[in-house]
Parts: sequence; structure tokens; C-alpha cells
Amino acid sequence: MDYMEFAAFYDQLTENVDYRNRAARLHALARQYLHTETDGTLLTDLACGSGGFSEALARLGYDVIGVDNSPAMLSKAMEKKLQSGLPIQYLCQDMRELDMFGTIDVTVCMLDSLNHLPSLADVEQVFRRVSLFAQPGGVFLFDMNTLYKHREILGSRVFLYDLEDVFCAWENRLQADRATVEMQLTFFAKEGEQYVRSDEFIRETAYPVTEIEAALQRAGLTVLGEFDADKGLDTPETLFPVSETTERILFAAGKPLTQP
Repeated sequence: MDYMEFAAFYDQLTENVDYRNRAARLHALARQYLHTETDGTLLTDLACGSGGFSEALARLGYDVIGVDNSPAMLSKAMEKKLQSGLPIQYLCQDMRELDMFGTIDVTVCMLDSLNHLPSLADVEQVFRRVSLFAQPGGVFLFDMNTLYKHREILGSRVFLYDLEDVFCAWENRLQADRATVEMQLTFFAKEGEQYVRSDEFIRETAYPVTEIEAALQRAGLTVLGEFDADKGLDTPETLFPVSETTERILFAAGKPLTQP
């Protein structure tokens, strides 16, 4: 999943993402479960994309390592790093094969990146790699789209985005399992007096919460909390419970201080 075409327009399509307040919510959870100050805390941002969360979390005092499998996305992240001057390290790795230099205090994986993986087995493999490199007592914070969102919000719908210098037609197709959404993104980018077409294909699968909880447990991680990831972002330290209409769940998991 290199997202060569998607990377070129990713920041424009996600300009409404409130990285600052979402990062503040992660920060509040990290402080709650780590019981330590964040200055000098080593944090890995999995599927970091163009670096939005890596930048926001670095500003909160974390030593950030951004990990992504897309060279095109990492190129965008490096451009931001050069502008901000923040000391973020970026690694090009598949998060299913995560390989760190040592143990990590906090790991995050945001904006339904885990839903992009082909199967629950792949998701569990990420959990196992996170668990392997997590410091005992370390925290894993990640969000995932819900079955409700895939069935009722994304579904088989078309979304149109008319942005500066690019037009995007985003066509969804809900599959027979009523859990997987296939997305065809068609971009028309202005180049001089012409518009040039490019296409990107994305596939996301949602899972029952119980299956995610079981996969975490098998990977040696303990569920600490589950929250509505999108609700109340104007007050990020206020957490809301998951409901039947929650579109994205924010999971907090931890590596026990002692293994059984």
C-alpha cells in the first residue's frame, strides 16, 4: 500500500482533521495510563502518513518516531519536518513487520489506518509487534472505524471534493460481508490549462469490537479503555463512551508490567 496518488492530495482531503485536539486527547490518555511526564517519552506513530500526528505529538514533548510503508507519504512528512524543525525520526516500514531499536513507551496508530490492512490476522500481527517493542507498562492508543460507519455512513455512496487545483470523486462500494468498503478515488489535478486524471484504490474492513479485544489479548496487551474517537474534540480531555452510532472507536491498550 504505497498510496502514490493519494499522497499527493492527502493533506487537502484531510484538511478538516483536527490534529491538534486529537493529539491532545492522546496526550491525556498517555498521561492517565503511563502516570509519568511526557518530556522524553518515546512515542511511535504507526502509519504516520504525511506526519500530521507526528508533528502535533512532537510539539507536546514526545520523542517521536514516525513509521509508514509509503515513501510518497514519508516524503510529505519530511517536507513538514524541514519546515517545522521538529526532531522527528521517520522510518519506512510495514507496521506488520515493525522493527524498533529498543522499547517504546507509547505507540499510536490513528485515522483508521488499521482498517486498511487486509485481514484481522494482519491487524493482530501489528498488535504482536507493538507488544514486542512496548515497554512494560507502555501504552498503545489506536482508533478503528466501526461496522456502523461502514454500513450506514460510508456504504455504497459517492462523495465529491472540489478543492483548490484538484477535483476528487470518491466512490464507495459496500461488499457482501457488510464489513468491507472498497473505495475508488479519481483525481483530476490541474496542470497548467489542463486537468490530469489519476486513480487510487483503497479497501477498508471493520470488525466487531469483541474480535479486536480478543486479538489484543492474544498479543499480550490489556484493554484499558474504549472511547468515541470523534465526539467532543473541542474538549479533548473529556472522553465519551462508545455508543451504537459511534463511527470510530479510540482504543487504549497497555502492556502489563509483569507477564503471566
